[in-house]
Amino acid sequence: MSAALALLAACSSQACAGPPAAQAPAATAASQPPLTSPAPQPAAAQPAAPAAAAPPTTPTRPEKTRAAGTAAPGGGEPVSETGLARGSGEPADQELALGDADYGREKYKEARAHYRKAEQLAPKDPAPKVGLVRVSVAEADLPLDYAAAPRDARIPPLLKLLDAALKLDPEFGPALLERGHLLLIQGKAESAMASLERAAALMPTQAEAQSAVGVALVALGKTKESLANFEKAASLDRDNPDRLGNLGAVYLLLGRTPDAIVAFEKAVSLAPNEARYQSDLGTAYLAQNQLERALVALKRAVALDPKRASYLSNLSYAYQLGADYERALASAEQATLLDPKLGSAWLNLGTSHAKRGELDKAEVAIRRALALDAEDPRAKANLEELLELRKKKPAAP
Repeated sequence: MSAALALLAACSSQACAGPPAAQAPAATAASQPPLTSPAPQPAAAQPAAPAAAAPPTTPTRPEKTRAAGTAAPGGGEPVSETGLARGSGEPADQELALGDADYGREKYKEARAHYRKAEQLAPKDPAPKVGLVRVSVAEADLPLDYAAAPRDARIPPLLKLLDAALKLDPEFGPALLERGHLLLIQGKAESAMASLERAAALMPTQAEAQSAVGVALVALGKTKESLANFEKAASLDRDNPDRLGNLGAVYLLLGRTPDAIVAFEKAVSLAPNEARYQSDLGTAYLAQNQLERALVALKRAVALDPKRASYLSNLSYAYQLGADYERALASAEQATLLDPKLGSAWLNLGTSHAKRGELDKAEVAIRRALALDAEDPRAKANLEELLELRKKKPAAP
């Protein structure tokens, strides 16, 4: 599964809408920039909610972030970071190796056949069952974001299969890790934690286990505690941009913007065509008042993924900070067309109209944001400020 389950992103899924402070997953974004003269201030830094930004950001394909397994009864250690085979040469292990290879090549039908054969040859080995779960998740193309599929009917049978694997060996790390992943997808962070912490203890050198624990901690509002896990994951898997992206997002949440920039810059260098990292880097630059650099990164994110409304909304906010209200308006309008339910896009649209003196249009946009979330403090503050501007505006002759 995804290294981050797409839980973390720096402002990419909840488009930047103003000078906010870092927050925990469930918190609301900070207020929109003032309708009067906005000065460059930090942009929102939030985990991808059950992303948008990320996918919100697009989740990493499972085969790229698999954690290695642990020893099973009668077997040795798996021979690769991503596989379940141990290299024993036994017939069942040979089938596991073939299944691992096909899984890595996204040949899921063939992988399933090999894992089933391994299960027949070694019915007391939990590894084939884990392989079958992995294949099922990949074939179903389950959303890997945190809490993205709380009631997906495909998940309970997979959890049942993992429970069967753990009945064979309660200390089988890959089964514990997969179980924790699925519980995170259901939004059950607290339940996932027990499995994930045990998996990390059994597989202390596996980056994916560390990352998954970090995701669960952030979901539980324990962002500060999660940092050690994300730092360890990044140190174990130094050239994986997903690890760096997660780490940068947590740094940003904790107010460590310079560190976030370093992490995001390296992620961009490793994956220059991944829009999420460009958007996250641009967000971090905004938090440091580096507007020109932010614009370069945010424009690049939009160029790479022009259909992602949150990226366009982030770019609109940056244009506002640079007093380029025409481009800010155009970007925000496009964002609302792509995702009419993205409140931040409507707020940026309203702010852009207000800066151009188009107060009627601004009010319509801000009220649209309020209709999406009547408790959004940004929308409330902007509407109050807009009404004050109306009072001060000279009457037409």
